[in-house]
Parts: sequence; structure tokens; C-alpha cells
Amino acid sequence: MRILVVEDTAEVAESILAGFRRIGHSVDWAPDGTTADEILATQSYDLVVLDLTLPGLDGAAVLKALRGRGGTSPVLVLTARGAVDERVRVLDLGADDYLTKPFDFRELEARARALLRRSAGEATNALVCGDIAIDRAGRSVTVAGVPVEMTRRELILLEILAARPGRVFSKDELLDRLFGLDESPTFNAVEQYVARVRRKLGASEVQIRTLRGLGYQLTPAAKGARTAW
Repeated sequence: MRILVVEDTAEVAESILAGFRRIGHSVDWAPDGTTADEILATQSYDLVVLDLTLPGLDGAAVLKALRGRGGTSPVLVLTARGAVDERVRVLDLGADDYLTKPFDFRELEARARALLRRSAGEATNALVCGDIAIDRAGRSVTVAGVPVEMTRRELILLEILAARPGRVFSKDELLDRLFGLDESPTFNAVEQYVARVRRKLGASEVQIRTLRGLGYQLTPAAKGARTAW
């Protein structure tokens, strides 16, 4: 999934970025509130991890502006302020959860998974589509019970498609969700990843269909039907 980390302490930010990237997420970093606000005004994310004490706009102002624009991305607030009044304030502003500093990355990861599940309307870390099963905590995939090795980005692509089976994802949307702001991919990169995942799904009853001029969708293959490649 695509995550924005808003944190002004470089060492803390680098640790969070490395942790999320290690488990397969595409992550961007904003080192201050003003930059975060500018990014969130034009980009959408599956999750925003937001520090409260920031140069420029503080975290509360960033959160208020995001919700004021109608932004619905789940927001996990990081704060060194442990007072109940402060936690209540940010939750009332539209935060979905909070974590008090210092924290263990394992807890941050678990809370992030919970928010991603909630936004997708799911109750567990298991994502199942036909005979494809994705363990989002273990970052693993099985097809008809057989483990399938996938790279980090291949798994992200499959997770995006499997979370909304039947939904058509355009190349533009997949490009945004697969790659960070510091990368310069092309539509050809999306096509290549789709082709790789398609091959690894093999004889699965679920297939990635290409809808010419529209994009891709994950769907059970109809008997006798052919998938556009």
C-alpha cells in the first residue's frame, strides 16, 4: 500500500520508512507540515502517519486541512504528548488512531495493518480472492494452497487488485499506488509488473484481465473465456 510519513526527525523518519518498505509498502516522506499539506492536496494515500510537532504547519493543522478538503485517508498520529485531552483533540479532528512516542515499530506496523484493514472493510490480515490467499502480516502468497514467491512490488500489485476484485484499476492509478514520489516510472513498468504477477498466478482460477483502454481487474475466469494479454 502507499503510505505518507510526516515526521521532522530524520532518524525517526528513516527508521519508519525502512520498516514499511521492508514489509512491502511504497512510502513517501514529508519532513514538515507545509510539505505534507502540499502533498496531501494533490496525492492520495492508503495511510498517513503524522507527527504532531512539526515545523511550518503542525500536525493538527495538517490533519484539519486534510479533512476539510474531504480527504478520507486513514491517519495514524504519532505524538510525544500523552495527555488525554491532546489525544481526544486529535481524534475529534479526524485522526483514526494515535501512538505515543517512544514506540516499538512492531506496534506501529500492527496499528497500520489494522487501519488498512478497516479502510478496506476487512476484519483480519488474511486477504482471500478465489484460490489466492495473501497474508498481509507475513507478506506471503499462496495459490490453491501452494506458496508463491513474489517480490515486494509484485505483492503490492496483487494486494491492490485482490482487495477490490472486479474493480478496474487504470494504469494511472496503479502507477500512483505502486511507486513513490521520488521515482520516475512509466506505464511500461506497470505492464511489466502485471505480466510478472500474471505468470506467477499460473493456473489459478482467478486471473488478471486487461480491459483495453481502461486498465486491469482481478476476476475469476469464466469457462471457455480467454484473458486479454
